Amino acid sequence: MALGKDYATQQCSIARALEVIGERWTLLVVRDAFYGVRRYSDFLTHLGAPRAVLAGRLQALVEAGVLDKRRYQDSPARYEYVLTERGIELWPVLRSLGRWGRDLPGIAPMRHFHHVDCGTELGAYGECPACRIPVHPADIEMRPGAGLDPDPADPVGRALLAPRRLLVPLEVDPVERPDPV
Repeated sequence: MALGKDYATQQCSIARALEVIGERWTLLVVRDAFYGVRRYSDFLTHLGAPRAVLAGRLQALVEAGVLDKRRYQDSPARYEYVLTERGIELWPVLRSLGRWGRDLPGIAPMRHFHHVDCGTELGAYGECPACRIPVHPADIEMRPGAGLDPDPADPVGRALLAPRRLLVPLEVDPVERPDPV
């Protein structure tokens, strides 16, 4: 039996969530938003998604209340995409998927996540083992791991090589940034 294009006949909250975030590019957009990527051109450069696909995913995430579209320039009009509280609620999902993927054979950790207050690496469920508390994404520092390419081809990937707090806007060298879209 062929898989349908939606989950309308499913009576399940997981199916409802998949309607919003269950597509490959969508989860990667949300991941990058946690990393501080906000501009269309930066998402495009880092993800390599087709333009139409990326535009559609960003629009769908705005409509679902996961991202907020904010104007950062008037002439010409340019927008950035920022996680809403609803979007930030997806952190445990991304954290769990990342941990699961990290444990696949032959995969070196690409990123490590640490509690800013004490420097301890987070536990499997995003908790701080030292402080014994769940850690909000704004209080997490992301550090590069051995599995990352030390010389990525794109400027966003290079900017993400430095340790940084989640949710802080990513600053990409303007010389390296492609023309904004």
